[in-house]
Amino acid sequence: MIATFTDFGGSGPYLGQVRAVLHEQAPGVAVVDLFPDLPAFNVQAAAYLLPAYSQYLPRGCVCFCVVDPGVGSDRAAVAVNADGRWYVGPDNGLLSQVVRRASSVTAFEITWRPEGLSASFHGRDLFAPVCAMLAGGGNVPGQPIDPRTLLFADWPADLCQVVYVDRYGNAMTGLRAEQLSPRSCIEIAGVRCERRLTFGEAGSQSPFWYANANGLVEIAVANRSAAGALNLGIGDTFEVTRQ
Repeated sequence: MIATFTDFGGSGPYLGQVRAVLHEQAPGVAVVDLFPDLPAFNVQAAAYLLPAYSQYLPRGCVCFCVVDPGVGSDRAAVAVNADGRWYVGPDNGLLSQVVRRASSVTAFEITWRPEGLSASFHGRDLFAPVCAMLAGGGNVPGQPIDPRTLLFADWPADLCQVVYVDRYGNAMTGLRAEQLSPRSCIEIAGVRCERRLTFGEAGSQSPFWYANANGLVEIAVANRSAAGALNLGIGDTFEVTRQ
């Protein structure tokens, strides 16, 4: 399986062009668009979503990871094997949290370049072919590097920010729910949110937080858009308080 994690979005030509390359160079390998609409240009937000949403992929899966506003610059191209899954993408912090949280990790700088490498679409021209190579059982066309070089020292282990707003208006954060106690509260946009297990338990129209199905803290309002009710957007910060 090849899983895509990108900010390309579901419309427009970009994801389709990538899928066409994967189909040609890795025929018969399933391609799943697991997260096609990561926040545009926001590498940090994507970095905290990536380990949460790739943890349920099967071992051996190859993850095409591209949020790359610096495409065409001198940033390196890398491939990481973390806990049995491959992650291929730019060295711009996108893979930093996967590396940080993995119990077993190896990393490589991709030194291979195709003959027709555009300056602005390394996803199609470089990262997709490398993903196809790995999905076919090949080796990384590059050299080993120390995985610690992929970490961003000033990025925390968990991010107390909104990193994604889904179609229901639920505000996903970069904080793992396991870091909080059941009695923890979140204060955001001047509102205090207590924990609830489910939307049904929340009942009323009051904002609350819960542990979403991928282990992240999510801020919600039952049957309403929390982002609309609280005027939340990507990058909004919050504080955790405990009773």
